Amino acid sequence: MSEQTFSDRLKAAMQLKHIKQIDLVNAAEAAGIKLGKSHVSQYVSGKTVPRDNILTFLAKTLECDKEWLKNGDGKTPGSVKSSISGRDENGRRLFTKSRKLDNVLYDVRGPVVDEANRMEAEGIEVLKLSIGNPAPFGFRTPTEVIQDMSCQLTETEGYSHSKGLFAARKAIMQYSQLKHLPNLSVDDIYTGNGVSELIQLSMNALLDDGDEVLIPAPDYPLWTACVNLAGGKAVHYICDEQSEWNPDIEDIRKKVTDRTKAIVIINPNNPTGALYPVELLQEIVEVAREHELMIFSDEIYDRLVMDGLKHTSIASLAPDLFCVTFSGLSKSHMIAGYRIGWMVLSGNKALGRDFIQGLNMLSNMRLCSNVPAQSIVQTALGGTQSVESYLVPGGRIYEQREYIYNALKDIPGISVVKPKAAFYIFPKMDIERFHIKDDEKFALDLLHEKKILITRGGGFNWPEPDHFRIVYLPRIEVLDEAMKKFADFMKTYRQ
Repeated sequence: MSEQTFSDRLKAAMQLKHIKQIDLVNAAEAAGIKLGKSHVSQYVSGKTVPRDNILTFLAKTLECDKEWLKNGDGKTPGSVKSSISGRDENGRRLFTKSRKLDNVLYDVRGPVVDEANRMEAEGIEVLKLSIGNPAPFGFRTPTEVIQDMSCQLTETEGYSHSKGLFAARKAIMQYSQLKHLPNLSVDDIYTGNGVSELIQLSMNALLDDGDEVLIPAPDYPLWTACVNLAGGKAVHYICDEQSEWNPDIEDIRKKVTDRTKAIVIINPNNPTGALYPVELLQEIVEVAREHELMIFSDEIYDRLVMDGLKHTSIASLAPDLFCVTFSGLSKSHMIAGYRIGWMVLSGNKALGRDFIQGLNMLSNMRLCSNVPAQSIVQTALGGTQSVESYLVPGGRIYEQREYIYNALKDIPGISVVKPKAAFYIFPKMDIERFHIKDDEKFALDLLHEKKILITRGGGFNWPEPDHFRIVYLPRIEVLDEAMKKFADFMKTYRQ
């Protein structure tokens, strides 16, 4: 009897045949066998083992011995044997990736992007509407910010305090106070190499194996990835497209268990561009209060709000709860490459005393974040907010939002909710009309035929193959060319 699990053998056989989970679902449908994406996901993750008829189908599709797949007996495929044993055909040790990465997804820079990079290396021009990186699209850092950094470079050559420079943290604290975050001090501020580093740090500090965190679907996939890497379980609650992509409160309530430790909100939202109203935030706070949950709020786009609307930090509504709020300068000041973000602890911090000790330990271990980038936080937050000119009629982001929304909704088979913030839009495809079963294949087909790179909805942990994300940072003339090509593609596209 093999010491390996069914999940190990299934994944090894799939890897050998270059078959993905969606390929098994499609093959099952073609064979008249009922097999959903959730079933395959459970088999791959080791949560369940299939019934005998499904096992027979899997063995046939993967061209492997059924008894071997079931319990490790029977004939082991040679390449699979090497993969599972960790040895090659000559007995030499193989170095494989950690199994902790089996449930990690980050398609914002995933297989479709790899294919786009391969095409570019061959001299093929690709229009990238896939990543929220302002600089390549002509958005420039405010001159005052660049000047201040250059003046301070010789003063920022050494390490800073592990949480960050005092002046930077003081400016962040004052900004947070203006947003009415309660019970703050400078010691509650942590700077990071972007918000991404701080998300991973906070999940590692909080989670034990099996702890659950409520995360929106669709989400920014780093949240799910960091929860899984930390040993936790990401439980996705639905954001309702029919309600302007607002979180479904009843679905949140249904997803809470005795293992749930925290809830994540992404507001303004990536990938939908939604902005949550105060009334909805108060309902989320009530759920967190009722079930004694921590609140993690990703607010990196809080200064990129349109239509005269205002962003409200959920922490300002929950002084009795323990909240962690994330923000930074990457998007609002067009300096994604500088890597400067922060997180703010607020509310009833006594509830998180032990967690804070963990944060401090991990923060000390990475020594500090980028010190030259920290040096411009005070200037960036205190001066004129040049981004505001982009967000009103006549401004680039506003006008590009208007264009992409109108262009998409005029394409037959495409529906879309108008975003209120950030620079993303998350259209829906009529999958019956286009016969779409695999959104990664859709993204690859669009890339190959029209040389346009988008991000599939599944990359944001959306459960159906019917959405994709577009970044509308390019100028209108570029978006116009892209939408004409896209509309032409969708006229005849069928999977």
